[in-house]
Amino acid sequence: MKSCLRYIDLFTDTVGRALAWCVPLMMAITAVVVVSRYGFGVGLTAFQEAITYLHGTVFMLGAAYALQKGAHVRVDIFYQRFSPRTRAWVDSIGTLVFLLPLCGLIVITSWSFTANAWAIREASVEPGGIPAVFLLKTLIPAMAINLALQGIAELLRNALVLMGDEAAELPERGQL
Repeated sequence: MKSCLRYIDLFTDTVGRALAWCVPLMMAITAVVVVSRYGFGVGLTAFQEAITYLHGTVFMLGAAYALQKGAHVRVDIFYQRFSPRTRAWVDSIGTLVFLLPLCGLIVITSWSFTANAWAIREASVEPGGIPAVFLLKTLIPAMAINLALQGIAELLRNALVLMGDEAAELPERGQL
């Protein structure tokens, strides 16, 4: 159980750290777009769309990283006062009742939408746009799968806490 947890956490952490590099890249591309548009009067459609693609990638694939680090929104008025065992119960129930079913619903409802985009190799409707809208749409089921995988890791971590392994809780939770 611990090795499975370790591998999922390593995967999520690696993806999250890689995604962090998208943010300065987005900022640089935004600066190029602004300078080219307002300084030279040249529009760069592909660059503008690249910003959207990067933002979507960070948001969608970063959800699992945020879950791992405990950065999702929750009502901490009571939660912060709970013992590690009570937190493990609350988190486990929330994962089983809300997170995993939601991830399953997202995969099921987005699968044909994404498959259709891949079947026609959906491209941007804008002249000079990125011819890979199908890749952007792939982020929807990928996000759900990635988030469900991290949800399973959280269940494993909570199971360890409930079995008496207090060290199973991440020391850096709540920090990105």
